Amino acid sequence: MATASVTIGVFDSGVGGLSVLRHIRNTLPTARLLYVADSAHVPYGDKSPHYIEQRSVKLTRFMVEQGADAIVIACNTATAAAAATLRQQFTLPIIGMEPAVKPAVAATRSGVVGVLATIGTLESARFAALLERYAGNVKIVTQGCPGLVEQVEAGDLHGIYTRELIERYSAPLLEKGADTLILGCTHYPFLARLIREVAGDNVTLVDTGAAVARHLQHRLLTELPANSSGGDSSASFFTSGEPEQASHIMSLLWGHPVEAIKLPSAYA
Repeated sequence: MATASVTIGVFDSGVGGLSVLRHIRNTLPTARLLYVADSAHVPYGDKSPHYIEQRSVKLTRFMVEQGADAIVIACNTATAAAAATLRQQFTLPIIGMEPAVKPAVAATRSGVVGVLATIGTLESARFAALLERYAGNVKIVTQGCPGLVEQVEAGDLHGIYTRELIERYSAPLLEKGADTLILGCTHYPFLARLIREVAGDNVTLVDTGAAVARHLQHRLLTELPANSSGGDSSASFFTSGEPEQASHIMSLLWGHPVEAIKLPSAYA
């Protein structure tokens, strides 16, 4: 199919998935994009898998009704909790996220890889399977990061408290010899500059946004019919939270003015 004629639905617990949406826009510049920030329920990291699964089904159903031809779960925690269920309930391509263990293992020189992620991601069976499959002889050290998602949601990417959190969470990984850090949450790429300042230039930061966009492109080329809907290059933004606040933060992170639309009550 021609990927110009496609509508991509992307959702996250909040605004972090915009880091993935940026890669999708770069890879598929003429696609129609739908983005849903589930900000009334952020963060997902402290929610139960069942709760996240229910939210994911609702958001996916909304985007399908808006004409989505494929769905990207731009959240590691939601992927772990809901990807299998979404693939059972919906026939369109469902693209998930996972911490970039394989490329990080390939990149490390010290043999130690650190993972910054939400508690929900680190405790998931999906993450355990990734480690078993790809870690090999590399030592993987993990660190849950409560509070970082909230800092990004507030648009505080460079503040004192945000730096303090990053220093607190990265220190144990660096002390154990990690020279490669996996950004295991889609919110964290927006903190990459600050993480690099704290960790140093010799530490490699790895996230999966670009790889997800390439995988999405491959799935579209091989699976969707040529008459898929969309193709108007627009981007529409929705939130389950407060639209004015969401518009402000999304504009900051997206790099262009954004007007967030409130989700209908049945989905919010």
